Formats: sequence, structure tokens, C-alpha cells
Amino acid sequence: MASFQGTKMNPSRFHISQLKFYLILAPLSVFMVMPIIFIFSHSLKPMDELFAFPPRFFVQNPTMDNFRFLLSTFTVSGIPVSRYIFNSVVITVVTVFATIYISAAAGYAFSKKNFKLKNMLFSINTLALMFVPVAVSIPRYFLVVKLGLINDFSVNILPLLAMPVGLFLLKQFIDQIPNELIEAAQIDGANDFTIFRKIIIPMTMPAIATIAILAFQLSWNSIEPATLYVNDEELKNFAYYMSTFTATNNEVAGQGISAAAALIMFIPNLLIFIFMQSRVMNTMAHSGLK
Repeated sequence: MASFQGTKMNPSRFHISQLKFYLILAPLSVFMVMPIIFIFSHSLKPMDELFAFPPRFFVQNPTMDNFRFLLSTFTVSGIPVSRYIFNSVVITVVTVFATIYISAAAGYAFSKKNFKLKNMLFSINTLALMFVPVAVSIPRYFLVVKLGLINDFSVNILPLLAMPVGLFLLKQFIDQIPNELIEAAQIDGANDFTIFRKIIIPMTMPAIATIAILAFQLSWNSIEPATLYVNDEELKNFAYYMSTFTATNNEVAGQGISAAAALIMFIPNLLIFIFMQSRVMNTMAHSGLK
């Protein structure tokens, strides 16, 4: 019985009691992984297989031509597609790290510090969870105009840094850290920055991993800044290019390029979830504990 781990979250070893779960989950896993296999297979198909009838699920003569055509494609304004991909990588990396830092620092302040209007400000953040992005698009546009950020590269990043769900999740997670641990560090001479760097960040890594996934998906798939605030094609991202793909390319000849572009959009989302999914599960397991 000591080795029983059937009900434990992410058990470290296999036990015979887990077999019933595998019998149920294995067929479901095969069914759910089929779209992923199709995306990979579809992007490697030559033109004759893309339009084959009846359609083929698996590629028979894989080729990398679709990716070569994609990277050598220029838009009508003369911007190479690689420029959109580069912009997306820069925007996403900066947004993810900045969002994590801002959410963690604000969560630490709301959880362990006392200041005026603390409860009201956190209530405003909680209220903001109920607003969908389209509901604040007009006031956000006026704010961007007032700040003079129209057609500025930073406008791809700044509107995405405010993540109410990230602040809420981290604040709730930091609440579980004992105040005595913070007080002991202060007695040893640690300042707020040291406590934040050596205690708060390491002990909230599962929540930070969850926020990293949310921030990554929000930034990588975002087309709102490029559509509303940016006029210069060189400053737009790859998600915007994908949204306008059918309007700027031949719909038939561009099927191979579209399949390759869809895979490029999908792979980062898949990789970040694979590497961080265990920490996300730990966040869900501990978010209700006090």
C-alpha cells in the first residue's frame, strides 16, 4: 500500500491501480492527437497531395517546399514574411517576461504589503476580469492616441502587459506563503527586492508558468495592435499576416504556404504547453489551498 499513487497528482511511478485510467485515456489521447498529426502532415504535402481527392490524412511524399516558399514570400508592400516572424518573436518574448515581472511584483505588493486603497485597487482588478477585450477596445484606442503610440513598435507590447487574471492568480498564490517567512528574511536584513527575487519568485514558479502560457498565447496570437494602432507593415506581426493571408495571396497557389504558416503558428503553443503543463497542473492543485 505504501507504493499506491493512484490518486496522487502527477504520480512519479506506475502502479497497477492506474491501469484503469490508461484504458480510458489512451483511446481519447489517440483521438485528440489526430489534429496535431494532421497539421504536421498537411504542412509537408506537395501541391498535388494538398488538392488530392479523396483527401489524404497522411503525407506520402513529404517536402519542405512549403516552408521555403513561405520564407521567400514578399507581401504586396515588399515586406518579407520573415520580418513578420521576427517581429512576433520579439514582441512575444518581451511581453511574456514583462507580464511575469509586473504581475509577480504587483501580486507581492497586494499580498504582503499594506497601503491605502489596497482593497479597492484589487477589487478593480477583480472587476476587470469580467471585461472581454472588445469591450475596452475604444477607450484603449483613445489612450494609445493620447500617449502618442500610434505606429510605434512598443504599441504591440504595452496594451498586453495589463493581465488581470495574472495578477489575481499570483496574489492568491503568494497569500499561501507564510508571513513568518517574510519577517524572518527581513530580520536577516533582506530588502523587498531580495525577498521578491529569492523567496517570492522561486515559491510561485507553478503560477508563473501558468501566466507565461497565458501571456504567450495572448501575445503570439494577437492581431489587435497591428490592426488598430500600426500602419507601417514593417512593425506588424505574423498573426496579422496570417489573418490577411487570403487577401494578399492567390488562394489556390497559397495553400501550401498557408499550411506551413499554420504549423509555425501552432508549434510554439504546443512546445510551451508540453514543457510547462506539469507546473500548470500543480497550480490548479494548489490554487484552492490556504
